[in-house]
Amino acid sequence: MEFLPLPIFERLQSAQTILLAGAGGGYDIFAGLPLYFALKAQGKTVHLANLSFTAIHATNARKLSPALVRVTAKTEPELSYFPELHLSRWLTKQEGKSVPLYCIQRTGSKGIIQAYQKLVEHLGGVDAVVLVDGGTDSLMRGDEPQLGTPEEDLASLLAAEALDGVPSKSLVCLGFGIDVFHGVCHHYFLEAVAELTTQNAYLGAWSLLPHQPEVRQMADAYAYTRKHMQDSIVNSSILAAIEGRFGNWHETTRTEGSELYINPLMGLYWAFDLPAVVNRHLFIRELTDYDVWIELARGIFQRHLNVEKREWKHLPM
Repeated sequence: MEFLPLPIFERLQSAQTILLAGAGGGYDIFAGLPLYFALKAQGKTVHLANLSFTAIHATNARKLSPALVRVTAKTEPELSYFPELHLSRWLTKQEGKSVPLYCIQRTGSKGIIQAYQKLVEHLGGVDAVVLVDGGTDSLMRGDEPQLGTPEEDLASLLAAEALDGVPSKSLVCLGFGIDVFHGVCHHYFLEAVAELTTQNAYLGAWSLLPHQPEVRQMADAYAYTRKHMQDSIVNSSILAAIEGRFGNWHETTRTEGSELYINPLMGLYWAFDLPAVVNRHLFIRELTDYDVWIELARGIFQRHLNVEKREWKHLPM
């Protein structure tokens, strides 16, 4: 008997084919791995995609559209930054069969929207899309003091929402507090959760614990990948928090010289209705027509520059 089931799991219960995609690029897809393993254990078909920081067209990965490729364990060459390749290799070894990752080029919003549409067509349709954000800046609405790194998240949100014929679209965030490094005020994240709750668009939060098999698999996949390339500050911090590290703990040498606040809240998944997140944003729908990445980045910068911003607020706790 399930005890107090969360809305996100009730929503995914009827879905048989799910697209799980990293929204913010880089290692974001790793933040979705516990979900991947849990859904696979329920007998569901789960496809993995990621907005990629890799020069994907410098590889022999199969090109499906101008901004979409299919990466497998056999993809060459092994570039200096290619988390999707190493994750595909690890998953292929674990599952005993080829596990592809679909990489979306970091291009303008037009290309990313088209890539998502092509991917769903290539997969023969999906019942649900779940975007995963390593961090929580995807819930900024556009008038906060700083937005974190909004380009990747906003383009991914636009692309997922634009998909036709997909009945369920969700956003899941992991890593509360990590985005302070990029100037995110977490008062406004919590305010966003409260507002989405009033719309029945907050789908629940739950903890990842170190003994859970899905978490151990995530940790193993990350450990394998970081042996082959630069590690991830976000995922290192999340896994450290899940293991019970606290305060100014440095899991990676990349954070040396800075002061961290590793804490248990970093190991919480937060889930939301994706269209509601998009509808809450002040100017995201003005960003659909950019052809190249730098234009998208400039468009966000200019709109944020001109909007009346709210003041920074410290959490009273």
